[in-house]
Amino acid sequence: MSWTPTPSSDFWFGRAPQPARQLSTSPTEVLHIAIAYLVLTFDLAIVESALTPGDFGSVPFAALVPALVFGLVAAATGFVAHEMAHKVTAERYGFWAEFRLSSAGLLLSVVTALFGFIFAAPGATVVGGMGDVREWGKTSLAGPLVNLVEAAAFVGLGALVAEITGSEALWPFFLLVAFINAWFATFNLVPLGPLDGRKVYRWDRRIWAASIAVSAAVAGLMLWLSSTLPGPF
Repeated sequence: MSWTPTPSSDFWFGRAPQPARQLSTSPTEVLHIAIAYLVLTFDLAIVESALTPGDFGSVPFAALVPALVFGLVAAATGFVAHEMAHKVTAERYGFWAEFRLSSAGLLLSVVTALFGFIFAAPGATVVGGMGDVREWGKTSLAGPLVNLVEAAAFVGLGALVAEITGSEALWPFFLLVAFINAWFATFNLVPLGPLDGRKVYRWDRRIWAASIAVSAAVAGLMLWLSSTLPGPF
């Protein structure tokens, strides 16, 4: 997800950021994305392990390790890589761009995770202006495209591991990570509010329609394939 406001003193400490055609970051951005990453990892682990508030303290840590591994990988690829794609694309156009978390969004993600699903709005990549709708559209599309590439990569990796090991035991893991990536792409391409889809839609409706259709199809396929495999990973 990417936002459009011009950066203000709420988004940095020290001297105001200046446009530059090089990749950069700040301690503030690193802190914000680290917090959001850890919270989403926790959320995904809760949903995967089907924990309820009453389970905390009674479930052995060892039993949660597979779910935590899943959360770490899914949050890194579905969320962090998505936001960094926005950042890198915007900075290559010459604009300041940094991730900023949303406290309310993170709290909402934890609450929904406890009910067995995740509504994740952990924050967004704030971009200091853009030249035109084409640049906005391409910057916004970069995140979902990275998610789709990662979804395909995890399916391929899962097939390779199954071929090498002669076992499908890890297939559910790879398919679920692929699903999370495809779902992140689909959700962010909804053309509403600050979501990526709104800016992609304004730039080119045909590209937007193709992107969200492919994302939704991949997410549906991954979810269906996951449901056909036995047991948790």
